[in-house]
Amino acid sequence: MFPDRPTRSFLDTGVLSRLAGFPLCARRPMLGSVSGRHPSPHRGSSVEFAEYRKYVPGDDLRRLDWRAYGRSDRFFIKEFEADTNLRCCLVLDTSGSMDFGTVGLTKMEYARRIAGTLGHLALQQGDAVGLTCVADGIVRNIPPRRNPSHLMALFDVLEQAAPRGETQLVPVLHELAETVSQRALIVILSDLFVEPELLRSCFQHLRFRKHDTAIFHLLDPQELRFDFRRPMRFLDMEGGPSLFAEPTEIFERYHKAVGEYLEQLQQVVHESAVDYHRVAIDESYEQLLIRFLVGRTRSGH
Repeated sequence: MFPDRPTRSFLDTGVLSRLAGFPLCARRPMLGSVSGRHPSPHRGSSVEFAEYRKYVPGDDLRRLDWRAYGRSDRFFIKEFEADTNLRCCLVLDTSGSMDFGTVGLTKMEYARRIAGTLGHLALQQGDAVGLTCVADGIVRNIPPRRNPSHLMALFDVLEQAAPRGETQLVPVLHELAETVSQRALIVILSDLFVEPELLRSCFQHLRFRKHDTAIFHLLDPQELRFDFRRPMRFLDMEGGPSLFAEPTEIFERYHKAVGEYLEQLQQVVHESAVDYHRVAIDESYEQLLIRFLVGRTRSGH
């Protein structure tokens, strides 16, 4: 299905092969353009029976249930769940803070691996995939499509994405909620350096537009531990002022602030029905994606 392609630093053929048996499922009914494996809000042809309804003139007589007619002397039509394809929109945070990493790779490099692998899996099962790079606005935008050559163009943009600038994730998510014309799986890859209450309105907007939202919240282990041992200068990677501090003096306040932020964020994603995954970037992304894919399969959709 896929043409010869250049080697991508963020793609591991072994991981792609091992994940090939895991479907990427939508948790909400989708509105696609062709038949596929995902549930649709419309009725159509499928093996999944949905309901009976009374016959009305013009209905396809082949869908009459003659057994129901024999029991009730009334005509009933059998309705089935329609299946359709998925539109997967990858939203990649390319702001300056994504260039941070203390474990041999940065948050951006980790995000590329997740985005590239999910894009490959989506196209492999016949779904459309697109990419939006976000910093102080929309840096690059590739609308979802289903052909292999489109995936190669998406990988080019993914490989060239360079983290710089401030985070303007909130207005971009509001914009995407309106401009992604059909229901879609919106996959956000970011360190979410945003106030949780601002994110709440984004997630509720996406939910109102019937998008299925998944988030990979990428954090470096040092951002969680903060176990620095000597005085140092901390730089704002998104252009703010630097701060010289003694880590032991601010350790408790830092952990309290981070704990409150994560607790508030957890409450927001729970109340917004977001598929949220907090990720330390020293974790195997393959195991992370297995949990993600299996969890979606078990959700009943």
